[in-house]
Amino acid sequence: MPIKRGTKPIAQNKKARHEYFIEETYECGLVLLGTEVKSIRAGKVNLKDSYAKVENGEMLIIGMHISPYEQGNINNRDPFRTRKLLLHKREILKLQRLSQADGYSLIPLQLYLRDGLVKLELAVAKGKKLYDKRSSIAERDAKRDMDRRMKEEHRKYE
Repeated sequence: MPIKRGTKPIAQNKKARHEYFIEETYECGLVLLGTEVKSIRAGKVNLKDSYAKVENGEMLIIGMHISPYEQGNINNRDPFRTRKLLLHKREILKLQRLSQADGYSLIPLQLYLRDGLVKLELAVAKGKKLYDKRSSIAERDAKRDMDRRMKEEHRKYE
């Protein structure tokens, strides 16, 4: 079977962009089992409430839910098991330093297939305060209103 080229989004953590300021992003691979890959390809994965941390020099993702594969029988594992992320050593050390800084977290943004391989976009993020969230919502609403008015003005001249 030929390898499909390009990227195909599988799951996104939409709440992350609302809850955090995204400072940097990294692409990393995951250590998965066969039935987990089949479930991911079927889109049965949830990134909500998951996070990454460095433990014993390894990057781990905790709280990511991958539903058991329906035809997997005894090969299925715990849906919430801790999985290892694949990054270069220098990236792991840098992320460890950043995550230990006050207020920073390592949050997964999206899971996708790139050239047939499962990849995770990991972000260094700083938590938003309530007033930051309100200002983000106000900016989004203002942009939506401006776009709507521009569209109405454009229609008048057609």
